Formats: sequence, structure tokens, C-alpha cells
Amino acid sequence: MASGDLISASATSDESLAAGRVESLPVGSVVTASGRISGVHRAGEPFVDDLPFTSDELVRLDVALTECTRKTKVRFNVYIGDLGDDTAAGADAMFSTTPEAERSVLIAVSPNQRTIEIRSGRAVAGRVTDRVAQLGTAAAVSSFGDGDLIDGLVSATRVMSAAITRP
Repeated sequence: MASGDLISASATSDESLAAGRVESLPVGSVVTASGRISGVHRAGEPFVDDLPFTSDELVRLDVALTECTRKTKVRFNVYIGDLGDDTAAGADAMFSTTPEAERSVLIAVSPNQRTIEIRSGRAVAGRVTDRVAQLGTAAAVSSFGDGDLIDGLVSATRVMSAAITRP
């Protein structure tokens, strides 16, 4: 299992800072080209880091994504992280890398920017309309306002799934 952290933009642009950071990394960790720190977690060892989500939250999200994908035949994908200065362009770039992009939906959330972007593929564009995306956004924002990111994503996925027409 991999875990990640992000080096600030100033650290990635300054090679000497990045090199100093590399020397202090634990065994099995590297700084990727994007500046993200990627590390291994050995099976059976407890997590030392403070993870952003509990196992129960991740299971809830996984169940929602799986059920909604099966129900609609549209693959649901979620991205949580920085989308860059232009969040729309960041979501577009992220969407093109998702599995089965042609027949999928991406719910991209940039928590620090307080932004949610929803994209759908060409093969499902007639079913995943702007109205469906707006319903998903409204469902997510309600929970996000209460500080519950996972509940917002689960709600958005379920509401969108209910609104998507069957093939």
C-alpha cells in the first residue's frame, strides 16, 4: 500500500531543498517527479502516520462507488487533492487519466481551494447531464459544509446514480 504527502511548490523548485528532504526520508520512500512523497507500508505493521480517513470511511466510499457503478453502468471515480490554480483545467487533466474515461464520471475535490469539479465521458454524456452534475455538487456541498468529506462524496455519488438514466 502506498501513502503520500506533498512537498510545497517552493521545495520542488529548489533542488537543494528537495535533496535535503530526500536524505531525511524513511527507507522505502521516494520523492516523485511531481514532488509527492511516495512510501511503502509493510503488511502487518501499524500505520504510524495520521491518515486522513478511517478504514470505515474508505469502505463506505468504496461501497457507494461500486454500487453506483453497477446500478448505472457508469464508472464512478473520485479524486481528492490539489487541482492547481485553474481547477477546471486540473479536473480535465485528471479526468483523462481515469480508468475507462469514455464511460465514467469523475468527482474531483480540491479541499484547500473549496472546489468540486465533475466530469463525464463522451459515451455517457447523454445520461450524465449538467443537471445530474449539479445534483451531485449540491449533495456534496451540504456535507462538505459540515466538514464531512467522505459523506459528501458518498452523497454525491448516490444522488447522481439515482438521477442517471438507465442505458
